[in-house]
Amino acid sequence: MRGGSEAGGDPGSPRSGRWGRPADLLILLAGIALAVAAVSPIVVRWLGNPPDQRLVDLEVYRDGGAAALRGAPLYDVLTQPPQFLPFTYPPFAALLAVPFTLLPWQASQWGWTLLLYGALLIVIGYSFRDLIRRAGRWAPLAMGVLAGAGAWLVPVFDQVRFGQVGLILMALCLADCCTRSPRWPRGLLIGLAIAIKLVPGVFLIYFLITGRRDAARNAVFTAAAASLGAFAVLPSDSVDYWFGALLEGGDRTGAVNGTTNQAINGIVARILPEGPFRSLVWLILALLMAYYGFKLARRATLAADRLAGKDGRAGTGRAGTGRAEGTDYLAAADRLSGPDAYSLLLAGTAIVGLLSVLLSPVGWIHHLVWMIAVIGALVGDGRDTRRCLLGAGVWLYFLFPLPWWGTRLLGPDHGLISMFIGRVVQDLFGAAAIILILVLGNWLVNRLAAADDREDAGRRGAEVGTLAP
Repeated sequence: MRGGSEAGGDPGSPRSGRWGRPADLLILLAGIALAVAAVSPIVVRWLGNPPDQRLVDLEVYRDGGAAALRGAPLYDVLTQPPQFLPFTYPPFAALLAVPFTLLPWQASQWGWTLLLYGALLIVIGYSFRDLIRRAGRWAPLAMGVLAGAGAWLVPVFDQVRFGQVGLILMALCLADCCTRSPRWPRGLLIGLAIAIKLVPGVFLIYFLITGRRDAARNAVFTAAAASLGAFAVLPSDSVDYWFGALLEGGDRTGAVNGTTNQAINGIVARILPEGPFRSLVWLILALLMAYYGFKLARRATLAADRLAGKDGRAGTGRAGTGRAEGTDYLAAADRLSGPDAYSLLLAGTAIVGLLSVLLSPVGWIHHLVWMIAVIGALVGDGRDTRRCLLGAGVWLYFLFPLPWWGTRLLGPDHGLISMFIGRVVQDLFGAAAIILILVLGNWLVNRLAAADDREDAGRRGAEVGTLAP
């Protein structure tokens, strides 16, 4: 289960000239065609919207970049009517948005959409690494099918609808947490993600509790360097953000009790009236979720390390070779450690991604793009039928805008039972995120640990036997 040969990526390997074969080139083109066919209706729908209704968050980024260019107060800027959306990100994000500000609006939309789908491909590659690898020469076709299926999940669908940045941030976090031996200092990408949007800061805790302290330091230094660089360019706006806009919370980001807020705070806000008691309830529930969530993320990650290191392979060298790899080597991400170790590593990362949504004061539906990683961790390499069925169930669940269906059962025209059911349905995405944290941290870890124990027992049994004369 955990063994296997590592696919070669060197120029001299037999795979390096593979795309010169007509059959393999056709498979590649078929994979691209499938992905394009799947996302085309989404792109046509949202980029065909009236100009004031398309990619409204991209307009926020562009207006932030424009304000930075002309020296206008960044946190006083509002987008054009009817949206009137403020800029809510750190100043570093405004600087990164400047190139899109310089492009025409139409070109910006297309460029941003291509960037989002490029990030989706990276996310799919990390989330379904072993399943795609099993496809062999059909890997491009598998990639196209998985990308197309992922594009229709409601959170991903909404990423394109609003022109959001969540897929890009997720790609950065997955690359930092799930790459075997990164070419960059591990933690650098998450540091950049934190400088763009503070929410990925939960990965600092993850690095610390799983013993990846060098990665935590790299992330802190990168985020600090980016933020200080932004301060040097935009000093007034930096002060306004860190001591003003950041503390305004829901006043700038939107209604806390809105249906699209699937964070714990949103669930509580839809039940209790605003006030100190509601804040206290949210704080208690958030602390409990943080404690158990990070505990389960650590459990999954350490279980991945144990599976990868069972033969003395973790931490000090490439799996099965003993060759030193440096402090950034991550044995569980090595293909020679097997798909189960990687599934648990991905599960730990996905749990933290879900916590970034649940623990935030506002966790919009489009932030739940982490469901792709959840499904990937559940499916693994596709050999376990029960895991595949569960992963397919999660995919099917998030194909439908369930929380919005709940709003149809609310209002003065509905009875108490209808209102109660409506409230429950309204919170189904947030509730699913909580349940899936438990599934990944308990059920999946136990299942893969039990499978590994059975494999070890079978191996020991094969080694002990009677000698034939």
